[in-house]
Amino acid sequence: MKRPARTAALLTAAALALSGCVPGEGTASAKDAATGGGELSIDFATYNPLSLVIKEKGWLEDALADDGVSVTWIQSAGSNKANELLRSGELDVGSTAGSAALLARSNGSPIRTIDIYSQPEWAALVTTPDSGITAVGDLVGRQVAATKGTDPYFFLLQALAEAGVDAGDVTIQNLQHADGRAALDSGSVDAWAGLDPIMAAAEQGGDVLFYRNIDFNTYGFLNATEEFLTEQPEVAQTVVDAYEHARAWAQENPEETVTILAEAAGIDPSVAAAVIERTNLDVDPAPGKAQLDVLTTVGPMFVETGDVESQAKIDDALAALLDDSFVSKADPATIGAS
Repeated sequence: MKRPARTAALLTAAALALSGCVPGEGTASAKDAATGGGELSIDFATYNPLSLVIKEKGWLEDALADDGVSVTWIQSAGSNKANELLRSGELDVGSTAGSAALLARSNGSPIRTIDIYSQPEWAALVTTPDSGITAVGDLVGRQVAATKGTDPYFFLLQALAEAGVDAGDVTIQNLQHADGRAALDSGSVDAWAGLDPIMAAAEQGGDVLFYRNIDFNTYGFLNATEEFLTEQPEVAQTVVDAYEHARAWAQENPEETVTILAEAAGIDPSVAAAVIERTNLDVDPAPGKAQLDVLTTVGPMFVETGDVESQAKIDDALAALLDDSFVSKADPATIGAS
C-alpha cells in the first residue's frame, strides 16, 4: 500500500498517533474501523466552482450519511497542491487542470480522471498598465511569475512557443498563484501567468490581461486515486453523481453560484461574476477525445522542459488517465438538494 500509516492505524491507537498521519489517511478497512462506513477526503478549490457548491450545500454528507461515510474537505490552493495531496494520500479526490493531471500521471502518480467539471478560460498573461508589455514577444528578458505544474504555467509556455520566444529568454519565478499576483503588483516581476479568481480580482484592480487564448486552457479535471476507486467505487460514484447534480444546479442558479464563489474566495461579487461568466460548465462531463486532443498537444512540452523524462511516459499516461465509467453511470437525481 502506498500509505503504510493506514495499516498502522489498524494495529493500535498508539501506533496511529506515532505515525503522524493526517486526517483522511486510512485504507477502506481502517476507515471502516474508525467510522463504521468509511471516509471520503475530497478537495474544494476556488478555481472549481462546482466543488464550492457541493461543499456549501452539504450534498455529499447527506448522500453518504446512511452508509456511515464521513466527508473531509481539504482546500487546494492550485493544481500542483491538489496533485501533492493526491500523491501523498491526503486526498481521495482532487481538482486540477488537465495539464496538471497529465503531468502527475506521467510522473507516476496513480490517479485517474473521473469527471470533467468545466471548460474554463481561467488562465491568461497579466501585467500592470504601466509595464510597457502589450504582447507575448515583449516578455523577452523579463521576469514572469507562474506556478509550475499548473495550467497558467503551461499556458505561458504555449504562448511563448506561439510567439517564437524561447522559454530560456524569459526568467520564470515559481510562485504560488496568490504570491504571483502580489509579486506583479509589488514590481518584483513584470508579468504573471494568472489564474481565476485571483486573476479576475487583479483585473478589477487595474491589471491588464494582455494575452488571452481559451484554446491554451486545458479542461477542469476531477481526479481520484486508483486505490480509492478500487476500494470505494460506490463512494466515487456518489461523488460524480454530486458533481453532475451541482452542474445542473449551478447553471439554473447562477446568481447564488456567484455568491458562493465570492464568499469562498473572499472576493467582490462582481469579480466572482466575471469568473463564472468565463467558465463553461455546460461541457460533456465524460473524460474523452476532447481532453485527449488538448493533452496530446501539451504533453510534448513536458518532455522539452524536462518536467517528464520521455514521450513514452506521456503516452502511457494518456492511455491510462481518463476513466468515463463513473460519468456513464451518473444519476444526479440520487443527490437531494438541501
